[in-house]
Amino acid sequence: MGKVNFPEKEKWLEILAVLLTGILKFVLMDEFGFRLLFITGACLFWLLFILTKYIKNPKVLSRWGFRKHDFRKSMLALLPYALIFVAGIIIYGLASGSAIVNWHIIPVLIFYPIWGTIQQFMTAGLVAGNLKTISTIKISDSQIGLLTALLFSLVHYPSVPLMLYTFIMEYIFIRVYFKWGNLWSLGLYHGLVSGIFLSFVSGRDLWNELLGSSAFSFLH
Repeated sequence: MGKVNFPEKEKWLEILAVLLTGILKFVLMDEFGFRLLFITGACLFWLLFILTKYIKNPKVLSRWGFRKHDFRKSMLALLPYALIFVAGIIIYGLASGSAIVNWHIIPVLIFYPIWGTIQQFMTAGLVAGNLKTISTIKISDSQIGLLTALLFSLVHYPSVPLMLYTFIMEYIFIRVYFKWGNLWSLGLYHGLVSGIFLSFVSGRDLWNELLGSSAFSFLH
């Protein structure tokens, strides 16, 4: 994932920043319902973070996995899992009657991979990637995958189906990320499969959640 060395203190601070982002999610999104504010703010913060680090050291993008190399291999490795997930999600949603299917799912599937990539940058790139290279701790790749998946799952509390789905998804993502080191494939699959999951299993209309009148309640 790129031969770039960074101070271990810096890696711990990056992990801490990710954890604080998760805490803000509970406060702004879950407690106050400021979904659009949180997602927009988180995207802007982390994009600025990436830009700042890139200006200091352009090789950092390769370290995190923002690269063309092994994109195809990573995509093909994740494809069977994605197809199984999508098939199961659609079958469950239609059978249980929980699915919400309208034209809103089209823009969601177009734009959600952007947010999915930011999330995978935080979890795979910063949390898992840093834990793998910090020399002061001894932990296997499988343990890092389980720990990262657990943390990512807990962020989606209290929805048990969503927590279970994100745990399995993230563990698979981390294993593939450690093998091929490409972040784009993770973000793309995250956005597409998760967008379908939220519509068919959770019965949520993300388009309305983000752009409905309630999304701008923080302005009142």
